[in-house]
Amino acid sequence: MTKFLLRTFIKDYENVTNHDVRQKYGMLGGFVGIACNIVLFLSKFIAGLLTSSIAITADSFNNLSDAGSSIVTLVGFKLAGAPADNEHPFGHGRIEYISGLIVSMVIILVGVELGKGSIEKIINAEDISFSLISLVILIASILVKLWLGIFNKSLGERINSSTMKATAMDSISDVVATSAVVLSILIYKFTGFNIDGYIGILVALFICYTGIQTAKDTLSPLLGEAPEKEFVKEIENFVVAYPDIVGVHDLIVHNYGPGRRIISLHAEVPSKIDILKIHDTIDIIERDLHKRFDCEAVIHMDPIVVDDEVLNKTFKRVKEVVKSIDNNFSMHDFRMVTGDTHTNLIFDLEVPFNYKINDKEIKQKISDEIKKIDNKYELVISIDKTSV
Repeated sequence: MTKFLLRTFIKDYENVTNHDVRQKYGMLGGFVGIACNIVLFLSKFIAGLLTSSIAITADSFNNLSDAGSSIVTLVGFKLAGAPADNEHPFGHGRIEYISGLIVSMVIILVGVELGKGSIEKIINAEDISFSLISLVILIASILVKLWLGIFNKSLGERINSSTMKATAMDSISDVVATSAVVLSILIYKFTGFNIDGYIGILVALFICYTGIQTAKDTLSPLLGEAPEKEFVKEIENFVVAYPDIVGVHDLIVHNYGPGRRIISLHAEVPSKIDILKIHDTIDIIERDLHKRFDCEAVIHMDPIVVDDEVLNKTFKRVKEVVKSIDNNFSMHDFRMVTGDTHTNLIFDLEVPFNYKINDKEIKQKISDEIKKIDNKYELVISIDKTSV
């Protein structure tokens, strides 16, 4: 069914790196979500009236909120596809995250309101009228929501959209919530125990939990999250594969929305190489990064000495010391300034965020070990925080 819808409504649907195709994925998901959730709302609302069940009614309004969320998602994808302009030179891609955040807030609000209604139902309990038609409607809605969850998950994975993946999780939580409602009806039918209000609270809690999780998923890229380690490693391997590129450091990935990334990095090059030659290589790498990873790239050249035997030997020994303290540490921009009384070893050290030892202690620990090699060595370390 998913492939049928994609082939029918999206031309060139397999070209998911294309911004227009990606936008159509989101809009298709929005339209399908609106249609399914409105049908489910009307069906469950009628079932709730027939049975006088607050849990069913609560579940129906959850579907209505889902329909509203699908509208927000649809509009969000449409606006996110707008091209760059003077006020927004990096495009409007982050609107997709904002729409996801709005959806989260709506979900949480609905959950709170339905929780209030369920508490009132516990205080003023009413009998539930068993209706076979209502039961059939609920079971059918579970199947529809299960398919909708699988559908949205498939779209989200195809275009790597946190908003679509969150929508999928919302549908799966609805499956659990509606299953709980069906359970409460069956328990009342065969035992006479009315747990309708309590099930209504569970449904409300599920809704709130889903809203909070969705908010986390959309807030993280808005605040600026660390890139995936695999992606960083892939970029590094890609760049160092070019001739005359000795190493890569200070790699930063700026996310301006799905498919809108800007990469900046420092590429280490031999200090004695022809500047025009290496400049041409850097230009080629930037263009190739754009083609390979669909991103804009800015590369800063860092000249390093590669033919000084003493410096290279010292660098290797210092690196061994650094790695012995913590294998997650990395160093770059290594220089030696030799004097009559001492030798300065100058380098940048990358340390993970929230490391267990503070910067001062890290420097002292490295210094103590380096002094064992040669007491004339003095360290000048600049510590950079990194997430990878």
